[in-house]
Amino acid sequence: MTAIAGIFLENETVSAELAGEMMRSLEKYPANEVRTWHGGSAFLGCHAQWFTPESVHDRQPCRDERHGLVIAADAIIDNREELFRRLQVERSRRERMSDSDLILAAYLHWGEEAPKYLIGDYAFAIWDERKRRLFGARDLAGSRTLYYAERRGRFAFCTVMNPLFALPGVARDLNESWLAEFLAIPIVLDTIDVRSSAYRDIGQIPPAHSFTYEAGRLKVERYGSLAAEVPKLKLKSDGDYVEAFRDVFGEAVSSKLRSCRKVGASLSGGLDSGAVVSFASGPLAEEGRTLHTYSYVPKPDFTDWTPGYMAADESPYVQAVVDHVGNISHNRMDFADRNSYEEIDDLLEWMEAPYKFFENSYWFKGILEQASKDGVGILLNGGNGNYTISWGPALDYYARLMRRFRWVRLSRELKAYGRQMHIGRSRLLPYIGKSAFALPSSTKPLPDIPLAIHPELAERTGVFARLKGHDVGLSDSWMNEFEARTYQFDSLSILNHQGTSSTKLSLRYAVRERDPTSDPRVVRFCLSVPIEQYVRNGMDRALVRRATEGYLPDSVRLNQRVRGVQGADWIYRVLPSWGAITEELHRLCHDSGASRFLNVEQIQSSLLRIGNPPRPEQAFDRHARLLMQSIIVYRFLRQCS
Repeated sequence: MTAIAGIFLENETVSAELAGEMMRSLEKYPANEVRTWHGGSAFLGCHAQWFTPESVHDRQPCRDERHGLVIAADAIIDNREELFRRLQVERSRRERMSDSDLILAAYLHWGEEAPKYLIGDYAFAIWDERKRRLFGARDLAGSRTLYYAERRGRFAFCTVMNPLFALPGVARDLNESWLAEFLAIPIVLDTIDVRSSAYRDIGQIPPAHSFTYEAGRLKVERYGSLAAEVPKLKLKSDGDYVEAFRDVFGEAVSSKLRSCRKVGASLSGGLDSGAVVSFASGPLAEEGRTLHTYSYVPKPDFTDWTPGYMAADESPYVQAVVDHVGNISHNRMDFADRNSYEEIDDLLEWMEAPYKFFENSYWFKGILEQASKDGVGILLNGGNGNYTISWGPALDYYARLMRRFRWVRLSRELKAYGRQMHIGRSRLLPYIGKSAFALPSSTKPLPDIPLAIHPELAERTGVFARLKGHDVGLSDSWMNEFEARTYQFDSLSILNHQGTSSTKLSLRYAVRERDPTSDPRVVRFCLSVPIEQYVRNGMDRALVRRATEGYLPDSVRLNQRVRGVQGADWIYRVLPSWGAITEELHRLCHDSGASRFLNVEQIQSSLLRIGNPPRPEQAFDRHARLLMQSIIVYRFLRQCS
């Protein structure tokens, strides 16, 4: 993808020095080409990474002489054929037409409504020389980031944050409100504020939003939703739903195979990545290309401590997929010399802020690094599949049947489910009944949640009042899977969290991660399908299981009893470094700067609680996670100071 940057000064000319300083900040990222455009008070720059055949010929920033427009786009557009038809693009132009040219054509046709018609991963900005107006947008899923800084008639934007510090008046001052949310939220979610960043002077355009900067004023508006209202689908037969699924999902996967480089995929032993891989392999084989897959496995000497219904090592399922699907070059990696602790400084540099995915950080990076070495440009995954293609919560559905007194169907389903899972109805009914007739969940704070935030920081920022009513793991409120699914696609904070890490790491390794399971066409189709297609005959996730018949081996397709779990070995990996970790935590506790933000008493208590050294089976212990997150924030604070 392309890192884009731009500056607009209301009453002065953008100097070559200012533009140059901004672009130099991007030099640490690999690039196929770097180009800039100067237009007096406006400047646009592109640090281009080529992934699609059309991008090789794209010369951004692109200027439309006739209309006085200049575009800088970090984009891969997936619904090109649809746009060609709508915009009546001549067939002779279609093959070589770049995605940036297509966005510009959409803007000329629909104006500021254009983002509503675009499907893909994108962030772009268009400068209108005649109107002296800057317009841009970020895609529905927030797959690409777009940050900005605004200072008294001066406006700058960029894919990443560091270049924005070139703008006069933009300082590296910490945003205490952002940090307070980061520290107060115990789950793997950065913040709920999608307009801010870790720095006080830098904001960001949220997912599914457009922006306009004109006459010294910034306007940011929401233009759509990933989960747009769609009517419920009513087809004649179960087979019709399967065929419709294959058509929509197949189109989404195929549209993401467009690449001038090799195509890869992250592959676990589950349904989501397996479905992506099985739908991608065939179209690639028809083009004479091989799919390169990458799987993380624990170190050989790691003893899996997880329960029998979980698997830290999914190798048997992964290998079954590779053997069954074919046309796959598979890479199985244990990253024996890597761990979460030793990756912190490197990740802070590229993420530009604290992060929470430390358990999996070493293999996230490692897979991207290896894919880059292999010449892979597009790396597919199934990150949002749990709420789209492989959704189907059996027990929540049975609770709904009970609540609606549909006893005959419930009895039939429970009998089939019990047979599948080897569990009797006498054990199922109390749980289902409790869920069916549960009282409305409260927002009562959960006791004994260890939090890294200093109480005084929480008080002066009012963070807990802001977080009240949000599902961030602080209260005893709970969602059933129906509510959680809606929240997943309505919550911009979740989408923003996912897009931020994907953008930063893909830019670092010039490997673009793409997720067909979060394609708007797939999301909206899956939301339109009746629940009865997702749970039937005692089978959860029933639609994808039926739709992948022949695509996936039955050992994976029909597996309801074992779930893969990732990150179970992170403590085991850091044990050789535990002495260094303990020493750093002690330094943190005696650092007056860090203790203004971090709860030293809680850190000391958590350190005592998990023991010295901790046990591998404490990998998901809240206290162990708090200690690692505290170190990550401590290192970031030291960088800021």
